[in-house]
Amino acid sequence: MKIRIKDNSIRFRLTQSEVSELGENGIVSSFTEFVDRPFIYAIEKTDDRALSAAFIENKIVMKMPAAMVEELVSTDIVGFDGQAGLVKLLVEKDFVCIDNTMEDQSDNYPNPNLKC
Repeated sequence: MKIRIKDNSIRFRLTQSEVSELGENGIVSSFTEFVDRPFIYAIEKTDDRALSAAFIENKIVMKMPAAMVEELVSTDIVGFDGQAGLVKLLVEKDFVCIDNTMEDQSDNYPNPNLKC
């Protein structure tokens, strides 16, 4: 899972297996190990009607409605957006990059903009 934070926006990008894990377990998470403690970022399925997010100590949790999770898992929809206070939220599937990159993209979704 990747996150991008810029000013008042947070974007989570999920690979195919992470979308499946979210659908099956209702949660997917990852972390970055800093010297004194990890920075944790997660998406949790909720019964809420809209995306929301919370930041508590060293953890960002995006709360995603069950209906959105089901649609992300079972359809071609790319993602969902929302807002939590001043913070813009986005959850989306991670596509294979069009340009050359060194990162492993074997679990990313096929990019619809690639023409063979």
